[in-house]
Amino acid sequence: MADSVTTLIDRLYEEAKQDRPTEETPDIGIVMGSDSDLEVMMTGGRRPGAYDALVEELDFAEQTDYETTPKERFTFETYVTSAHRTPDLMTAYAETAEARGLEVIIAGAGGKSADLPNMTASIAYPLPVIGVPVQEKSVDSVIGMPTGAPLVAVDAGKSFNAALSAAQILARQHDDVRDRLVAYHESLQSEVGTVSRALHDGGVAAYRSGDQ
Repeated sequence: MADSVTTLIDRLYEEAKQDRPTEETPDIGIVMGSDSDLEVMMTGGRRPGAYDALVEELDFAEQTDYETTPKERFTFETYVTSAHRTPDLMTAYAETAEARGLEVIIAGAGGKSADLPNMTASIAYPLPVIGVPVQEKSVDSVIGMPTGAPLVAVDAGKSFNAALSAAQILARQHDDVRDRLVAYHESLQSEVGTVSRALHDGGVAAYRSGDQ
């Protein structure tokens, strides 16, 4: 096994032994099968991603040092844990997730054998896992879990929605997260109302020309 992988595995198990207070540990874990999935899983690309939802909309912060907590109360972390190339790392991450303070995991993978979300969910059980098929061809693999092995999944590429779903899980225990979700939803409603009024009151031609 590569030294870099062994180091990560050892670090995860050491962190799991620390029993740090919940407010000092990442709340959401985001894992992906490859850094080629980063654009879809996090930010950019054809649509906004999980990073955009968590940071830009819900005021979460990325925690890059387990022992150094950002000033923001709610945080997430990111790892690459390939189910096929680094199964031991994937296993270590899933096995230690709950002990390390995570409350939910978002797992994304691409290709026809997108096994990372499924395997992570099986090992991390009963911790909830939200699967993200990175590509359309990954959907069947991600959602194809047998009865008794739950995995919630979003549509292909929609890691933004996965992040919102993860926040919804946190919101059942944290009123602050609930308030942020409600505020985000109300902003969407306001945008629709503004567009609808401009379209109706100004007419289609003016709206399309930007003169409304």
